[in-house]
Amino acid sequence: MRRYALVALVAFLAALAGVAAARLATAPRAAGESELHALLHNGLRLDAAQQRRVAALERDFAQRRAALDEAMRAQNRVLARAIAAEHGYGPRVAAAVDRSHQVMGEVQKETLKHVFAMRGVLRADQAARYDAAVVRTLTAPSR
Repeated sequence: MRRYALVALVAFLAALAGVAAARLATAPRAAGESELHALLHNGLRLDAAQQRRVAALERDFAQRRAALDEAMRAQNRVLARAIAAEHGYGPRVAAAVDRSHQVMGEVQKETLKHVFAMRGVLRADQAARYDAAVVRTLTAPSR
C-alpha cells in the first residue's frame, strides 16, 4: 500500500511540475523574481555547498534555455514564412505548427528537469517548502 501511495505522490508531483514547466515556458517572464527563485535564494537558507550547486544548475539551465529560445524564434520564422506563402491553414502551416510544438515540448522537458534538479539540492525540510511553492505556482490563477 505504501508503494502505491509513493508512486501516486511522485506522479502527482511530476504532473504539477509539468504544468509549472509549461506555464514557465509559455508565459512572459515577469520583471523581478519568481516565487520559486525568491524562495530558493532568499527563503530556504541554503548552505554554501547548496548555493554553489544551485548556481551551477542555473548557469547550465540558462544555456539550455537560451538555445531553446533561439530554436523557438527560428521555428516562429518558419511559421511566418509558411503563413505568408499559404495565407491560411495549409500543409506548410500545419507542419510548422507541429515543429514549434516539438520545441515547446523540449522547453517544458528541460524546465521540468531543472525544477527537479534544483529540488535535488535541497534537504527534506527545504524540499517540502519548495514543493509547496511549486503547487502554488501551478494552481495560481492565470495573469
